[in-house]
Amino acid sequence: TNSSNQSNPPNITMKFSAIICALLASSVAAFSPSDRRAAIGQIAVGAAAVVGVAQPAFADGAVSAATIQRSKAVYGNKIASLKSAAEAGDFAAIAEEKNAFILFNSGAYPRVVDKASKAAAVEQTNAIFSAMKAGDKAAVKSAYSAYVAANGIKPIAPVDSNKGQGYSGDFDYRVKTPAAAIYVR
Repeated sequence: TNSSNQSNPPNITMKFSAIICALLASSVAAFSPSDRRAAIGQIAVGAAAVVGVAQPAFADGAVSAATIQRSKAVYGNKIASLKSAAEAGDFAAIAEEKNAFILFNSGAYPRVVDKASKAAAVEQTNAIFSAMKAGDKAAVKSAYSAYVAANGIKPIAPVDSNKGQGYSGDFDYRVKTPAAAIYVR
């Protein structure tokens, strides 16, 4: 979303020109026939103004392929684990994981290009919870199945620690999942 703002030469050129003008104005004022203390003070104020000019931020660290993958894995796994609850009509179990649906929708579809997918996912989430509110077990099961299929939600495959390693550090998103296995010799 910020790719169009990353290279904006006219804006940077104008800022650079303003900085140069500020420096020139302060240096002209510094060498006018007044006392040296005032001149040094004006130069210091001009330099502080130049250093203090805020630069635009071009990074958007909140949206990356890694954060999208993490969101899909963590919250998708929680949603996938609700399959038996949806089939049995266990509304309490599904309601307990309401935040997983919300966080999946916002984390899996954070970009502007994902707006339509996010809207569809939110609509499907609302269909699940509307069916729960109505007490319709068949509608919950159907809406849940449609949500899982439309969003490509799959459980994380378990990893056997005797055959491999599922994660490598405590901050890996797979730590509290079935893939949380570390091979130890």
